[in-house]
Amino acid sequence: MNVRPDISAMNPSSTAEVPSQAGRPIELVVLVLPGFSNLALHAFIEPFRIANTVTRLKLFTWRIAGLDRRPVEGASGISVAVDVTIDELNTCSGHRGPNHLVIVAGEPVGRRLSPQFNNFLRIIARRGVPISALGTATWLLAQTGLLAGARCTIHWSRLAAFSEVFSQPQIRDSLFVKDGQFSTCAGELASFDLAVDMIANHVGAFTAQEVCRHVTVEGQRSGTNRQTGPTGLAFAGVSDKLLMAMRIMEENVEYPLTMSEVAERSGVSRRQLERLFAAHVHVPPVRHYLRVRVDHAKRLIEGTSMPIIDIAIACGFLSPSHFAKCFRVFNGISPQQCRATVPAWVGPGLG
Repeated sequence: MNVRPDISAMNPSSTAEVPSQAGRPIELVVLVLPGFSNLALHAFIEPFRIANTVTRLKLFTWRIAGLDRRPVEGASGISVAVDVTIDELNTCSGHRGPNHLVIVAGEPVGRRLSPQFNNFLRIIARRGVPISALGTATWLLAQTGLLAGARCTIHWSRLAAFSEVFSQPQIRDSLFVKDGQFSTCAGELASFDLAVDMIANHVGAFTAQEVCRHVTVEGQRSGTNRQTGPTGLAFAGVSDKLLMAMRIMEENVEYPLTMSEVAERSGVSRRQLERLFAAHVHVPPVRHYLRVRVDHAKRLIEGTSMPIIDIAIACGFLSPSHFAKCFRVFNGISPQQCRATVPAWVGPGLG
């Protein structure tokens, strides 16, 4: 699977931080599931290839794993060949086992947790192998119970559904989260950030920065960065107080606060809050807060099989008719019409 990098046109970088190569390279096993994100897969693997190239050392190796030997087709329709199956990995032990397991999933992810797959994940976890989940693969780890009590993240489009279905994991709106043996990542381009963080930890910050420079990325992003900013907000020159108010609204959906309470928690007066929203968001704070709740409801309708009435309550609407009216104002269709467009594979939770 690995191709020796072409280093003829590259300048060697300083290897002062690179550890001795007396030991074997760090082996990554990347398990891809049908419908996986091709972007997430390559954004994760390429930094390790580049790290090998810029240091002129074989620091990392990788293999593609699958549920069986058949090529796995990604969301873009492009398939990848499988180097090893999960059954073959189950029989590995000692020096033949991977140093790190990475799972790249797509949708519908909920139906991928077969008894065979569940058993595989538990065996790997018991061996103490670090496991990273990219994008919706976090859902799979949560289904196994391996994330109980752990801090984690998932792609922003599934945050609402995840928080409703799983109560034990501590979900975060972050690019990636590392908690003990498990790392979870928002997927897509955030997969690059997780890979660079791993390179920095294993090899050193200099090599990690060289990888970023090589791919014309300005610098290494922290995993604590939010995946997305508040909807409809231009960030240039925005007040920290406004950002805080918007975050408070997003964190209080089921039991909405009054505008006075939002202002007080944000450290401004209600009048100041209204001025900030008028200047930067161009809608009153009450209107923005309503949109936050309706958007949260829409994600639950699209990502779970929760009854509409339960979704209304989870988003702070005590009257189904009021919820339906507000939903139609922002989306142009009723909650029931929105649910009718949900793919048939959506079951309890994500799939």
